[in-house]
Amino acid sequence: MQTTQAPSFFRPRVLVATALAALVTAMFVGLGIWQIERLQWKLDLIARVDARVHADAVPAPAEDAWASVTREGDEYRHVSVTGTFVNADEVQIYVPTRLGPGYWVMTPLKRDDGTYVMINRGFVPEELKDPAKRTPPTGAVTVKGLLRISEDKGWLFSRANDPEHKAWYRRDIGSITKAFDLAPAAPYFIDEELGSDPDAFPRGGLTVVEFRNSHLSYAITWFAMALMTLVCYGVVLRQWGLLGGRKAAADD
Repeated sequence: MQTTQAPSFFRPRVLVATALAALVTAMFVGLGIWQIERLQWKLDLIARVDARVHADAVPAPAEDAWASVTREGDEYRHVSVTGTFVNADEVQIYVPTRLGPGYWVMTPLKRDDGTYVMINRGFVPEELKDPAKRTPPTGAVTVKGLLRISEDKGWLFSRANDPEHKAWYRRDIGSITKAFDLAPAAPYFIDEELGSDPDAFPRGGLTVVEFRNSHLSYAITWFAMALMTLVCYGVVLRQWGLLGGRKAAADD
């Protein structure tokens, strides 16, 4: 004959279930709180970058400041730089854009102090990839645009630059300047802004300034998982007769 006994939270399996539920719930809540903190960080970053983009241009960092240039502190800063383009060392990097597939035209600019800064002069379509089909800039010029950090690391399955075969796949400033023996060279490059002729090529001003911001949805997901854990825990306790369900059997 099966007997029943008063429900108890101190039975071994109940204690184990409670400990597991508490641990998992705490983990999910912790992840949710972390995503909320990341959300605030991302919103602050977006606000800072937006202020940089729309601020007046400031001189691009000189050689003595290169070591302190960081992605978080300087990328997308509106800067200006003066020098002379070294057109013979231009490289073209394939890129898909809202104008269609084509190439970034990357040209080193030599400053009066002898240092170099790589300039992304803008986009050209396939038919204008060959520099001979374009008129290169000559003489001293002042370039304004957005400071960008070198793309030293590629995305998954992306290819590294192949200087030996003159094949360029990303704006890795180190590999480009090394291939052309450009030294000393800034560790960043500048995306040139749109020129006075909006229909001319290379076409500047195509920098995409956006940040993936899914932290709120992630936070909601983690908090929902925490709630689901508590609901499942409650269902188990009810099945064991600890939350108004059936009486717990003596051999439970």
